[in-house]
Amino acid sequence: MIDLRKGDCLEVMDELIEEGVKVDLTVTSPPYDNLRTYEGTLVWNEDIWKQAIEKLYNITASGGVVVWIVGDSMIKGSETLTSFKQAIHFNKVGFRVHDTMIWEKPCFSMPSSNRYHQVFEYMFIFSKGKLNTFNGIKDRPTKGFLSFGKNSRRQPDGSMKQMGERKRDNPIGMRYNVWKNNTVNHEYVCRRPPHPAMFPKSLIRDHIISWSNAGDIVLDPFMGSGTTGVMAKQLGRNFIGIDIVEEYVDIATDRIDKAKEQQDWLV
Repeated sequence: MIDLRKGDCLEVMDELIEEGVKVDLTVTSPPYDNLRTYEGTLVWNEDIWKQAIEKLYNITASGGVVVWIVGDSMIKGSETLTSFKQAIHFNKVGFRVHDTMIWEKPCFSMPSSNRYHQVFEYMFIFSKGKLNTFNGIKDRPTKGFLSFGKNSRRQPDGSMKQMGERKRDNPIGMRYNVWKNNTVNHEYVCRRPPHPAMFPKSLIRDHIISWSNAGDIVLDPFMGSGTTGVMAKQLGRNFIGIDIVEEYVDIATDRIDKAKEQQDWLV
């Protein structure tokens, strides 16, 4: 099932809630403060993002997850901290803050003269109650076949408690929560990307794999050019996408229509 809708995400999410839709996973990137205008259609402020978060809570199934990829702008020499304000509001409405992940980029877009160059964005993982799904990706080479003696853990009073035997005999381990991914510019070297704030397919793919199963419903309320929908289709998930800009809905429709399901390299 692929369901793409043009309109204000607040109004469309209300429609979905009235229809009784429950979403297993949301993978999205909301507007970053006022960094882009999106064809002059965007009105984005604290009141609106609070409503969006509250509606996401209502539409998310019990045990479902929201992946919220966000960054902050600089105003008068200070970061806005909007990303953290949003994370606090997610927690306030009932979500658990399951993890705070980092997307590390290979380069920076805006050089800084009086601070270190910015090469990462936050990826907050929120769950509605106890997590239903975690398909951990194991692709991190370890230091070989190692065996440990008795494992110990420090207690609140400072003492050490023996936790029993622990062994590791697998050369490939679980990846860390800092993900190193290229930017989408690496995918569009010779042509202009169809959206000013696209994400690389690999980043979205790995989140969909991690937090959902085949047949689940994936939502992107700020769909843009439809990368989340493309990866959802290729991974055998259902997808609901929302965007207020008609041009982006058309681009997303075309990209998702052309995507092949269950590509060999993704299975």
